[in-house]
Amino acid sequence: MVVFSLLFTFIPIVMIILVIFAVVYGKKNKEMGDEAVIRHLYTYLVLFATLMMVIGGGISIFMAAADLVSPPSYYQSFEDYKQIYHDGKVPVEDSQKLTDVEIRAKYEQAVADEKSRTRERAQNQIIKSLGFIVIPLPVFYYFNNMRKRQSDI
Repeated sequence: MVVFSLLFTFIPIVMIILVIFAVVYGKKNKEMGDEAVIRHLYTYLVLFATLMMVIGGGISIFMAAADLVSPPSYYQSFEDYKQIYHDGKVPVEDSQKLTDVEIRAKYEQAVADEKSRTRERAQNQIIKSLGFIVIPLPVFYYFNNMRKRQSDI
C-alpha cells in the first residue's frame, strides 16, 4: 500500500508539470487554439492516471504473488505458544492437561492455518489487483489512440 501513497504524492507534481507543458506547448502553437491545448492536456492526464493505475496493480499483483509463493513466517515461537498453556491463559479442564506433544501438534496446526490464511489473502489480493489492470487498460489504449489521431491532425 506504500506504492499507492507514493503515487498520490507524485500525481499532483506530475499534473503541475503537465500543465506547465501545456502552457509552453500552447505558446509555441498559437494556431492550435486553447481548446486543442486543453484537449491534449486532458488526454495526457488520462493516459498518466490510467498508466499509474496499471503500474500500481502490477506491483500489487507481484507483492501478493510473493506472499502466495512464500508466506511470511508465523510470528510466535513454540516456546511462547507453550507458555500460554502453562500460564493458564487457555482454559483447559483439569482432566485434560495437555502434554508437550499435544501442544506441539496444536502449534503446528496454528502455523499451518496461518500460512493457509495468508495464501488465501494473497489470492484475494491478486484478484483485486487485476481490477487495477483490467479496468484502466482499455481506457489507456483508447486515449492513446486518440492522442495519436490528435497528433496526426
